[in-house]
Amino acid sequence: MRVHVVSDVHGNSRDLAAAGTGADALLCLGDLVLFLDYADHSRGIFPDLFGVEMADALVELRTARRFEEARALGRRLWGELDRTGVSRESVIEGAVRKQYAELFAAFPTPTYATYGNVDIPRLWPEYAASGTTVLDGQRVELGGRVFGFVGGGLTTPMRTPYEISDEEYAAKIEAVGEVDVLCTHIPPDVPELCYDTVARRFERGSAALLHAIRTTRPRYALFGHVHQPLARRVRIDGTECINVGHFNATGTPYVMEW
Repeated sequence: MRVHVVSDVHGNSRDLAAAGTGADALLCLGDLVLFLDYADHSRGIFPDLFGVEMADALVELRTARRFEEARALGRRLWGELDRTGVSRESVIEGAVRKQYAELFAAFPTPTYATYGNVDIPRLWPEYAASGTTVLDGQRVELGGRVFGFVGGGLTTPMRTPYEISDEEYAAKIEAVGEVDVLCTHIPPDVPELCYDTVARRFERGSAALLHAIRTTRPRYALFGHVHQPLARRVRIDGTECINVGHFNATGTPYVMEW
């Protein structure tokens, strides 16, 4: 059995179309949407609307953890757009829909996918074809191994679209139960897995996920979310915890074989 795993696709439909080549299945751990590329500020919904200069300014503020100033900049820009009579919600949804149409069309059959924190779950049923199975707080058996999927992220000052409470996230982890491979978008709450060396900040990891790893001991815990982690792989008791990589940048899936 050979399974390919991707996360943090962020608009990279070109490489996604080849990500399942040679695999029996593709797993996607979320963040399909590209709102703003921190490596190339000219890419994404934000610079398309407001220009590269404003994208540069927003990234600088967020990287410096000046979140209130970043939100003030965003409010000013969106306010200017609102005054033109254009709804920000309709503009964002239209841009997201365009990206989803390209990305879901690129998924091979079969694909098993869960949401990232920048995704909009309510739109997925419109784009997921029959060969794509969306799982969140659910399990599936592949090649004799049980895979559990938990999507989304935890609440942060960034206020991305699919952030949920710690309690709701923990309930989904509990619903999955004991599995061989635990697939999530965010990492367990382990400092070296949560620290982004380029953004120079800790992303939020899940304490409930870490507890589940320690108590149920899956063979593997796979995740993404942190694009440039301090450590890509950490062993917790008998579990290999692996950041499968920033697919937008690498275009290369993580490969599992057994």
